[in-house]
Amino acid sequence: MTPQPALAASLTLRCGATLPNRIAKAAMSEQLAAPGHLPDARLVRLYERWGAGGAGLLITGNVMIDPAALGEPGNVVLEAGTDLAPFRAWAEAARGGGAQAWVQLNHPGRQSPRTLSAEPVAPSAVGVKGLGPAFAQPRALDALEVEALVERFAVAAALSERAGFGGIQIHAAHGYLISQFLSPLANVRDDAWGGDPPRRRRFLFEVLRATRAATQPGFAIGVKLNSADFQRGGFSERESLEVVRLLGEEAVDLIEISGGTYERAAMWEGTPQQSSTRAREAYFLEFAERARDVTRAPLMLTGGFRSLEGMQAALASGAVDVIGLARPLAAEPDLPARLLAGEASAALPIRLGLGSRKLNLLVEGSWYQVQLQRMGSGKDPDPRMSSLRALASGLCGAFRRPRRGL
Repeated sequence: MTPQPALAASLTLRCGATLPNRIAKAAMSEQLAAPGHLPDARLVRLYERWGAGGAGLLITGNVMIDPAALGEPGNVVLEAGTDLAPFRAWAEAARGGGAQAWVQLNHPGRQSPRTLSAEPVAPSAVGVKGLGPAFAQPRALDALEVEALVERFAVAAALSERAGFGGIQIHAAHGYLISQFLSPLANVRDDAWGGDPPRRRRFLFEVLRATRAATQPGFAIGVKLNSADFQRGGFSERESLEVVRLLGEEAVDLIEISGGTYERAAMWEGTPQQSSTRAREAYFLEFAERARDVTRAPLMLTGGFRSLEGMQAALASGAVDVIGLARPLAAEPDLPARLLAGEASAALPIRLGLGSRKLNLLVEGSWYQVQLQRMGSGKDPDPRMSSLRALASGLCGAFRRPRRGL
């Protein structure tokens, strides 16, 4: 096979930073924090592995901005007063192979499990539907609390820059707090932060402007955005396209397109239309093509890419500038380098599942989480690991995980 020039082409972002190629490791929540919510040696080892794997951009998993608002046990937190030494080690490991390294900043809002938050906060007191007792009823934020959260994002961005990361990604997708503000189902406010599309998207743009003001001009700022929530009455493609257009006007460096929430997990399952578009393996490519019509901002597409042919086709379409890979890199951390060199034509096929849709999602999540844990412990991933073994390992790890500070 021959090297792939389209994938290997560099990309200079609006802030002036350059991605050495068009493959990005998209965020996966590692859940590998040490006590105190700090990154430890496991994250350093994991990102050393990915840093040497050939991707041009590495985006961390969830880094939360408030220790009282975690999305999962083992989340890293970055806030005022945080010890930056372990973050510097993390950034250095991620940059070791020449990649750009960005921190994904997030707040879970109502998607904080009951075991971690008895009273999560959200734009409105609207609970997560369809997931039984896993999530407590949220409390609506008041206006001063909303403004304080904007400042928390800005502080975390400034600290990310001080720690040596080259940028941040603002997580505005997958039903987390910013996504909740955007959704007319989750945000039923009628004040400056909700009531119509411009007010619902205000929180995202205030966070974007505050993080830009808190960092240097050469520091990259990206946004991860849902193409839609795939729920009747929720955040729609039409509203998303308007947000994309406005993000382009704000000179965002990279917009990553995804979709879904915990209530409708399109980011893991694909879109409702996906069964009729199997030849185009990326879940959200049709939306990316529509997004290209409203912005010239660089677009990153994540979800479903497995073959070199599919990646090349997406880049050749002109709708996509960066290919996001997540779960394939949990099984093959060096896949980007082999794709770029023409030594691989596709990711390893991983077939998992034990039965029902919800059980399969649990099994898959456990399987990929175990692979991250293995690499964090200095081991190789085990692509042949069975579904049952991964599920058992994941459950055992949850019971063994230290609880203090997590």
